[in-house]
Amino acid sequence: MARRAFFSFHYQRDIWRVNQVRNSWVVQPGKQQAVWYDASLWEEAKTKGETALKNLINDGLTNTSVTVVLIGAETSKRRWVNYEIEQSFVCQKGLLGIYIHGLKNMLGQTDIKGENPFNTIYVETNNQKTYFSELYPTYDWVLNEGYKNIGLWIEEAAKKAGR
Repeated sequence: MARRAFFSFHYQRDIWRVNQVRNSWVVQPGKQQAVWYDASLWEEAKTKGETALKNLINDGLTNTSVTVVLIGAETSKRRWVNYEIEQSFVCQKGLLGIYIHGLKNMLGQTDIKGENPFNTIYVETNNQKTYFSELYPTYDWVLNEGYKNIGLWIEEAAKKAGR
């Protein structure tokens, strides 16, 4: 079954790498249809203000089962990425992270590995913090063969979330 996935990422720095991930199913031999549908947002609402951005993100998460955080060099520092992760948790979406620093940009360059945004976001129960990095997996697109495995990762995250 194809899943609807929301892709969260740092637009300005990583869009070239992100599009390689989001479009990877198109060039796979024998694939007739996607194993996920992309429900990501482009930065169309950047100038519309905070409320408009939150509404756009919340609408983008509607009817998705998984949020895939594509982790580049500066992703963990992005306010709206953190908001997307937090809202995904609140809405009980599956979550996973994929490091994309090993993919080349339009100039053929790779990047430095960014910090895992799941390391700074946590839930607190009985004064005990549980960081998202303890709850949700991360993968490396290159080292873990994301091209072959992203559908499996999305499916596992959806099932773990009960979706």
